[in-house]
Amino acid sequence: MLDLAIIGGGPAGLTAGLYATRGGLKEVIMFEVGMPGGQITQSSEIENYPGVIEVVTGMELMQEWPKQCGRFGLKTEMDEVKRVSENSDGTFHIVTGSGKEYDAISVITCTGSVPKRAGFKGEEQFFGRGVSTCATCDGFFYKGKEVAVLGGGDTALEEALYLANIASKVYLIHRRDEFRASPATVERVQNNEKIELITSVDVDEVYGDKMGVTGVRVISKKDGSVREINVPGVFTFVGRDVKNDVIKTENGFLCDVNAAGEVIVDLKMQTSKKGLFAAGDMRIDAPKQVVCAAGDGATAAINAISYVDEYKG
Repeated sequence: MLDLAIIGGGPAGLTAGLYATRGGLKEVIMFEVGMPGGQITQSSEIENYPGVIEVVTGMELMQEWPKQCGRFGLKTEMDEVKRVSENSDGTFHIVTGSGKEYDAISVITCTGSVPKRAGFKGEEQFFGRGVSTCATCDGFFYKGKEVAVLGGGDTALEEALYLANIASKVYLIHRRDEFRASPATVERVQNNEKIELITSVDVDEVYGDKMGVTGVRVISKKDGSVREINVPGVFTFVGRDVKNDVIKTENGFLCDVNAAGEVIVDLKMQTSKKGLFAAGDMRIDAPKQVVCAAGDGATAAINAISYVDEYKG
């Protein structure tokens, strides 16, 4: 019987493993399909992680984390968890892709989420070279320049407002006439002189050269007219897909989730299922930042320790 199973080896999972093992739990396994590190390892430049002065790649930022966790006894299984279910005694049963099965007193899920692709031509080609899904991560690189934001929900408008503080101008592009965001946010965007609204258009293509993005082409849905917008950066915010398959059951989910599939947690990262915790980008209201995911992992682990101690009596 494991004290704790950690599902996901990104910043949240690794930090959870560090705090859990250093905090006294002996039987802790972290499950990760590939090498630990998470999505951030794909980032080419990280300059906003506290204490890291030089600009580093995501891979460089994460490379020492597994070693640090291993010092305190964290075990890593390079295996995909297919399903987590509840045993009759309140513990959890884990089945992996290789066919292995485990039982655990507590579980921390931190499998993350991935940005949805908008589907326009050039999106994949220029992703990471001018096409981004994180204004907080990449907005600084466009200081004093013009950028475009694609989307019509709260996230898109909030990120447009954020970018307006950095960029010289923001083109907010939306395929409908009206935005889905809250009225207050829409009003703030409409009143921001640095944001130009381009509505009722389809994005035809984001194009560029060897250096990266140079512009975006949109087509009016009303009259078919074409407009070229010369920008070096395009930010897309059309939603996220939560990687919550591991907690799916025949009747829904093992714990409460919201309409978007994000796991509902309290301030302890505790889900509605006692002993099951969620951390990082898969939880509600996640800021989608490495430092926040790490904090989630630490919080979840500290409370998992208390839960295991209470369970063992």
